Amino acid sequence: MTWNLPNAITLIRIAVIPIFLFFLLSGTIQGGEVIALAIFTLAALSDAVDGWLARNRGQVTDFGKFADPIADKLLVMAALLVFVGFGEISPVWIVIILTREMLVMGLRIWAIAQDMVISASVLGKLKTLSHIGLVIVLIGNHHWEWGALGEDVKLAFIVLAVGLALASGFEYFYKSRNLFRPAS
Repeated sequence: MTWNLPNAITLIRIAVIPIFLFFLLSGTIQGGEVIALAIFTLAALSDAVDGWLARNRGQVTDFGKFADPIADKLLVMAALLVFVGFGEISPVWIVIILTREMLVMGLRIWAIAQDMVISASVLGKLKTLSHIGLVIVLIGNHHWEWGALGEDVKLAFIVLAVGLALASGFEYFYKSRNLFRPAS
């Protein structure tokens, strides 16, 4: 692994997940969910920062291409699993999202074994943004209890997040179909 600032930011994003979860799950700390929301938002924003730094400084690495999406998945999935536990989102949606994430991660690993790197697509980035938005809505609705409007917004973000997960997953496999053809 190449040690550089973008890769360090990616690793910090992974390292703050337990801190985020502590505040999200701590019902006894005054403002814990607000602190969790702030930590999550900063961690999510760090995804754009590390990518921008890597591209603008010429510090794009294979480690970063692989670790950055894993950091995003760990952060988002940790939050979504908490909200399954809270009864705020159906496990069915999370299973769909998690299955897509595991399949695409497997595809990326398979590509690496074939000396290829699959970079994030525009749809994949939109999927990530929709998942981040969903988590922010879930935290906000859980903490501030937005009522019927919150439930409608939550449902809209669930549909968007699941739809983009499926669409981007299909896109990755379609664009990588050559990996599954027999060598000639």
